[in-house]
Amino acid sequence: MQVITPAPLTATAFAPYGDILDATGDFRLINEGMCQRHHDRASLDFGPEGRAGISVFQATPRALPYTFDLIERHPDGSQAFVPMTQHPFLVIVADGPDATPLAFLTNGAQGINLRCGVWHGVLTPLHAPGLFAVIDRIGPTPNLQEHRYSDSWTVLAP
Repeated sequence: MQVITPAPLTATAFAPYGDILDATGDFRLINEGMCQRHHDRASLDFGPEGRAGISVFQATPRALPYTFDLIERHPDGSQAFVPMTQHPFLVIVADGPDATPLAFLTNGAQGINLRCGVWHGVLTPLHAPGLFAVIDRIGPTPNLQEHRYSDSWTVLAP
């Protein structure tokens, strides 16, 4: 069995794979000073033939330890996951199908934006209801490639 342990999701550790969507750092006040706008948090990419789409995903919660053998990527566009509840979820990324995957655990107040072409695990909420807004490319091509590992990986509890 191949084993990995999740690390906390930080901007520095996740930078090669995408952006963290959270309410930290610089902001400007809007709405008569009653709202902090943390502006332009992600580099969205929909390719030359795509457009932005917002979908709602409801994924079955998983538990740690979590075993997986499937990763995927979207070669024609970025993909952002914004949780609609304040529960941590698991994020799995890899530098390619032959690379050792990395696992990150969000803090319950973070979303992510995966860069175009980044290999990643499937949506892995750890608590019900597993509800996410997903902003990604809508276009004429399938924009999905999958890879199955010959030996599965298990993500342990931190």
